[in-house]
Amino acid sequence: MFKLVDPFLVSLISTVLLATFIPSYGLGLVVVNNLAIFAIALMFFLQGARLSRKAMLEGMLHWRLHLLIFLCTFALFPLLGLLLEKLFPHLLVPGLWAGVIFLCCLPSTIQSSIAFTSIAKGNVPAAICSATASNVLGIFITPIIVGIIFNSHGGQGQIGGGLSIIYQLLLPFIAGQLLQPLIGGWALRNRRLLSFSDRGSILVVVYSAFSEAATMGLWHRLDFKQLVYVAGVDILLLFMVLILMAVISKLLRFSFADRISIVFCGSKKTLASGVTMANVLFPPGMVGIIVLPLMIFHQIQLFVIAIIARQCGRLRDKEEEALEKAELEQLR
Repeated sequence: MFKLVDPFLVSLISTVLLATFIPSYGLGLVVVNNLAIFAIALMFFLQGARLSRKAMLEGMLHWRLHLLIFLCTFALFPLLGLLLEKLFPHLLVPGLWAGVIFLCCLPSTIQSSIAFTSIAKGNVPAAICSATASNVLGIFITPIIVGIIFNSHGGQGQIGGGLSIIYQLLLPFIAGQLLQPLIGGWALRNRRLLSFSDRGSILVVVYSAFSEAATMGLWHRLDFKQLVYVAGVDILLLFMVLILMAVISKLLRFSFADRISIVFCGSKKTLASGVTMANVLFPPGMVGIIVLPLMIFHQIQLFVIAIIARQCGRLRDKEEEALEKAELEQLR
């Protein structure tokens, strides 16, 4: 039966309110950030432990899926951002439009893309490969795209972010894969643990992001009207990408599980790498306003995709139940 109030969405809203009114700062924020790193690493470790080598190989070789996600992340997004600026040039102040274009050039976020793909019961191995490759390659691709669009130069000092991705995400996953023959069965029998890790990591990331926003006084920098306009542009941009990718992936006859991975990985933008890149690519005085559309977009994508992921997961559960019933009837 359809629930009018999604418990996970309630959790997200509660987390945002908690971070807004009771944010972590100083040592507390360091602890929260470390907790987020641990939660994400645990999620990747468990994903690696659950996935078979055959499934991972199939995910890596799914080149059509990866190519479509890359085109969405690094071509479709920037084109749509430039189109919106062309259509509504006076809606936002120039710095905010620059922030919108910048977020369009960023790679996909890893943890939430994979977590929501898992919740929606999509092609998790393909999502892991595509989201990770997008984030790693984006370290080099994003400065080039930003340089072309903004007619500037950048890209220095990005290697630290790449090493963080390797240490915090890839190594736990590889460790899980290496231990998969030993603990793979246990991981499969304890799916609720994986579910808790997926959703828990997202809640911790949301709290951490909003805590930083609150302590930096983000909500007091611009008038309320501009914040509403930025949120509106972000929502329009996100839904344009979601609809286009859903239609294109269906026209190209991808499976339902693949379409989930394409839509969820292709529609995400990374906040963590984005803030780091902004600090390198833009003057210090511009960074705050540049990352504002990204920070708002990051929260919007979590809410919207959370709702879609839960509904897709329910549909997949119903399909699996129907198949099981059909198989039982045939056996009778």
